[in-house]
Amino acid sequence: MLLAHQIRLDPSLDQRDYFTRAAGTARRVWNWAMAEWQRQVALGLRPNAMALKKRFNCIKYTDPDWLDEHGQPWLRTIHRDAHAQPFANLARAWARYVEQRRAGQPAHPPRFKKKGRCRDSFYLANDKFRMEGMAVVLPRIGRVLLREPLRWPRKIMGASVSRQADHWYLSVQVEVPERLAMRSRTGDAVIGVDLGVTAAATLSSGEKIAAPRPLKTALRRLRIRSRRQSRKLEAAKQASGIAGPMPKGTRLPVSKNRTKGALSLARLHERIARVRADFTHKLTTRLCRENQTVAIEDLNVRGMLANHKLARAIADVGFHAIRRQLQYKLARYGTRIVLADRWYPSSKLCSGCGMRNGELTLGERVWTCAACGICHDRDVNAAVNLQRLATGALAACTALPEASPAVTPDTAAGTVPAVGGEVTPVRDEHGQQDGSGQEEYAAHVCARF
Repeated sequence: MLLAHQIRLDPSLDQRDYFTRAAGTARRVWNWAMAEWQRQVALGLRPNAMALKKRFNCIKYTDPDWLDEHGQPWLRTIHRDAHAQPFANLARAWARYVEQRRAGQPAHPPRFKKKGRCRDSFYLANDKFRMEGMAVVLPRIGRVLLREPLRWPRKIMGASVSRQADHWYLSVQVEVPERLAMRSRTGDAVIGVDLGVTAAATLSSGEKIAAPRPLKTALRRLRIRSRRQSRKLEAAKQASGIAGPMPKGTRLPVSKNRTKGALSLARLHERIARVRADFTHKLTTRLCRENQTVAIEDLNVRGMLANHKLARAIADVGFHAIRRQLQYKLARYGTRIVLADRWYPSSKLCSGCGMRNGELTLGERVWTCAACGICHDRDVNAAVNLQRLATGALAACTALPEASPAVTPDTAAGTVPAVGGEVTPVRDEHGQQDGSGQEEYAAHVCARF
C-alpha cells in the first residue's frame, strides 16, 4: 500500500532560496512544454511528452532563453529532477483531461502556471535523497532539518517539496506492507452520517458534530488584509502610470510592504485551510476507527455550491474533503462505505413508519409524521435512514457478485482503488426486513476497500 507522509522542513535562508528557484524552474519548464504542446496541436501534430523532454534536453544548456546574464546555463545550479518531472506531469494532465471528456464529465485542459498564482513545488526521485532521522539529505543543498522523523521507514517511492505560505514541506511517498498499513478498529457499529451546514455531521446515534467553520471566524481579518493588499497594488499601478486594466505581460515593481502584505494574507489563508483539515481528519478517522460500515449521501457538491446563499457555508465545512478522506482511510481499517443515491429521500422518510413527507422544505428542521405522529429532527432522521440503508446493504453484500470499479473518482492517490456495485434490494435476498419500504430507494453504491 502506498502512503504519504508530509513533514514540515526547517531550512536555512540559503536552502529557502534554492527551494524557491527550484520551484520556479519547474514552473518555467512546465510553461515551455505547455507552449510547445499547444503549438504542435495547432499544426495538426500529436505531441508526446517524452519527445518534448528530449528536445528540451538538447537546448537547455545552449539556448539563449535558458542562459543567465553572463551567458552561463543557470539550469546547472538546479538538480535535474526539478526540470525533468514537469513533462511527466503534463502528460498525465492531458491524459486525465481526455478521459474526463470521453466520460462526459466537466473537464478543463491544463493551463499555464503563473508565479504567485500556482502551487510552488518540485519533485525528487527516490534515489536522489535519503532520510536520516530528523533530517533529510537533498541534492545540491545537503542536510535539511525536519520537524518529525519519517513515520514509515520503508521503501521510498519518491518525494516532493512544496510551499504553503512561508513554510516548506517534504511529502514522502512510501510503499508500506499491508500488514503494517492496516489499522485495528475499536468498534464494529453500522452508522449513518448526514452532512450539513448547521451541524457538519449528524450521526444516527443522535450526536451532532459542529464544524469549526474557520472561514466564517476569520472572514473579517481576511477582508481587512485583502483590502490592504489591494490598495498596495493600486498604488503600484499609479506609480507606474497605469490606469485601468493592467496590460498583459506588465510587471509592477514589488515593494517590501507589498511582499509583507501578501505573506500576511497567505498565512491567514493557510491557517483557515489547516483548521478545516484538522477537523475533517479527526472526524473521518473517528468514523473509520469506530465503525465497520459508514453510510453517507452521494451529494452533488458542485450543484450545491451554485446556490450563492449557501455556497460559502458549504465550502467552509468541506463536504467533498470528508467524503474523499473517508474513501481512502476506510482501506486501512477494513471498513465499508455505503453511498446512498443522490435522489434517496433520507430527510423526507419517516424513520419510524416509512411514510414519505413530500412537502418537506429545506427550512423545516423539525417535522411531525402525519401517519405515526413521531416528531423528527430533520438531520437525525436522515442519519437513521442512512444507517438502516447501510444495514440492509451490509446484509445483501454477502450475495453480491464480484464488484465493478467504483463510480466515485478522486480518492487519494496511491491507495487501493475502491470497488463497488449496485446492491440488490434486501427484500429480494432475505425477505421483508421491516415495514419502512426504504429498500425501494436503495439505488446506491456499496464500496468495500
